Amino acid sequence: MLVVKLIEHTPNPEKIVAAAAKLCYSPVGVDEILENLDEEKTAKLLNMLMTYGHHSPIEHVSFTFAIEGISRSLTHQLVRHRVASYSQQSQRYVKLEQFEYIIPPDIEKNERAKKIFIESMNRVQIEYNQLVEILCKDELENLIKEYLSHKKLINPEEIEKKQYIILKGKAEKKAIEDARYVFPNACATKIIVTMNARELIHFFNQRCCTRAQWEIRQMAKIMLMQARKVAPVLFKYAGPSCVNGPCPEGSMSCGKVMDIRKEYAIK
Repeated sequence: MLVVKLIEHTPNPEKIVAAAAKLCYSPVGVDEILENLDEEKTAKLLNMLMTYGHHSPIEHVSFTFAIEGISRSLTHQLVRHRVASYSQQSQRYVKLEQFEYIIPPDIEKNERAKKIFIESMNRVQIEYNQLVEILCKDELENLIKEYLSHKKLINPEEIEKKQYIILKGKAEKKAIEDARYVFPNACATKIIVTMNARELIHFFNQRCCTRAQWEIRQMAKIMLMQARKVAPVLFKYAGPSCVNGPCPEGSMSCGKVMDIRKEYAIK
C-alpha cells in the first residue's frame, strides 16, 4: 500500500521565500524584513513571484518525504529528477526473504493476468532464495580456504566460532549482491526524498500530468496535497503544466485541461 509522509520541511517556508525575494530589492537587513512580513504581505509577494516567474527565491526552502509501498519502476523514474537527495532501501544490504511487490491496476482487475503475475513473483522469490543459498555456500568455502591459508591452519574446525560467523556474514552479503539481479521492476521499495520547492514544483509539472505513469502520478498528487498544507500559497498553482498555461504535450495532450484545472484547484 502506498504511504507518503511529509516528515520535515523548512520552518515558515513561505516567509523565508518572501524574505529572500524582498532582500534582493531592499536596502534594509534580513531582521527588519522578517519583522515587517505579516501573512498578507507574504502571500502578496509570493503570488507576484510565481506570476512573474521569479523562482530562484523558492529554492531556499526544502521538503522531505518518506515514501513506502512503491515499485522499483517508480523509483527509477523518480531519481531522474536530479536536483534532489535520495536514500533508498538497499537490495544489496537487505536480504529479502519474502519480497513485497506492486501489482499494476490493469493486472489486478484481470483475473487471468493477476494469476500469471503472482505466479511469476512467487517463482522469483524461490529462485532468489536458491541463488542466495548456492552463492553463499560457494563464497563461504572460498573465504574459509583464504582464512586457513592466511592463518596457516589446516582444519576448518580450528576456526573460532566468532570468526566463522564473520566469514558467513561476508559470504551472505556477497551472495545477496548477485542474487538480487533476479528481482523485477515490481519489487516494492522504500525511499526518503528531499527537494527544494522549485524542483518540487517542476516535479509536479512533470509527474502530475496524465502522461506520467499511473503509479508516480498517484504519488506526486499526494505529495502535492501534503506540501500545500504547510505552504498553500507557494504551491497554489502547482500541478501539471496545464494548470497555469497551455498543455505542452501537443498532439499527445489528454484534451482534458479544464477538468485537470478543477482537480488541482485549491478547494
